[in-house]
Amino acid sequence: MSISGPDVQPSTEATLLPRLVEEIERQIESAVELRERLHRIAEPSNAEHETARMLGDALAPREIVPLDGAGFFTRLGDPGEPAVVVRAELDALPIVEQTGAPFAADKGYMHACGHDTHMAALTAVVHACKQLEHILPAPLVALFQPSEEAYPSGAKVIADRISDLGPIGAIVAAHVHPDVPWQSVAADEGTVNACVDNVAISVTGRAGHAAYPHQARDPVVALSQIVVNLQQIVSRRVDPMRSVAVTISRLRAGDTENVIASGAEASGTIRTLDPEDRATVVELVKAITQHVAQACGCEATVTVTEGEPAVVNDALLARHVRHALVRTGFSLPAPMRSCGSDDFGFYGQLVPSMLVFVGLAGSPGWQGVPLHHPSFLPPADAVLGVAKTQAAAYVGAAAALGREVWE
Repeated sequence: MSISGPDVQPSTEATLLPRLVEEIERQIESAVELRERLHRIAEPSNAEHETARMLGDALAPREIVPLDGAGFFTRLGDPGEPAVVVRAELDALPIVEQTGAPFAADKGYMHACGHDTHMAALTAVVHACKQLEHILPAPLVALFQPSEEAYPSGAKVIADRISDLGPIGAIVAAHVHPDVPWQSVAADEGTVNACVDNVAISVTGRAGHAAYPHQARDPVVALSQIVVNLQQIVSRRVDPMRSVAVTISRLRAGDTENVIASGAEASGTIRTLDPEDRATVVELVKAITQHVAQACGCEATVTVTEGEPAVVNDALLARHVRHALVRTGFSLPAPMRSCGSDDFGFYGQLVPSMLVFVGLAGSPGWQGVPLHHPSFLPPADAVLGVAKTQAAAYVGAAAALGREVWE
């Protein structure tokens, strides 16, 4: 969905952004402290109740409007005017933390994707915008969304009831990323994150004694060959100029060493950057799995659970947001497109949307680990970087909606 409106070409520096950044900087010390508290209490998808309570306290005295589960939003500005929504995510991942930070989580979940940084930054943006509410170019909705990392998707649930947020003109979000340089933000139009589907494979063979494999039909051998052959989808069945990832991340079979099990299971994800490849790759996974299993004397079933759609950034939003980011002091790196996924794509099916990636590579003390790693920990300075990015995305989106924000 695209915005139709005037093609504003700002020629001089906006006065709103410097004032907004100045207000954010006044809020940042408490936001960094909040980030540490949020990090320590990391909670799983669809159970982020203490996280939501802590954020509600930090946003006081702003009115909090509950959504499904732990989600909520707060709104600034005219309730009858189309707002710019800025999203942050509440949930953590089922990972045992290994950062060694004094505020590390210790209950088997951790913010290994930067959601603690996103949430804390957005609280600073809300307080800053409140100070300038009388000159905001468009209403601001700060959306704190549950369950980005797991199903049922928080974005899907909220998108199905998007009218609960009031009138909306655009939705934006910022996400830290270790592959983007520090002090830069990737803000590109078009597809930036892939479609994703979860795949579960079940292979049924015939159990037997490990000493007499000829009397059994070994599902482990069949499943092993299936996993290897699935990699040919990427290397031999898809145009190499198109981005696809088929990843099997979990295997399970048997209970003891000297028994050939009767069944084996695997699960993983199918990711396609071009939405038109989605159905083709799913059918290839099913066909390869069933044919390889049959060749091994086994049977197989494939269950595919449809996940997030691709994240497609609106072209006009991108143009204005990029301008605002440069005016805020960020550089624009080479285009960033990833087979990562984000349920933010559900919003883009309803309203013009923009997801940008805030750089971590080269930041102070950065360990160089990927997202979802047990040692993933953005530096404290990333809270300010994300907050400034969220503010720039809000102002840029307001400009794209035709609001007068450039002077």
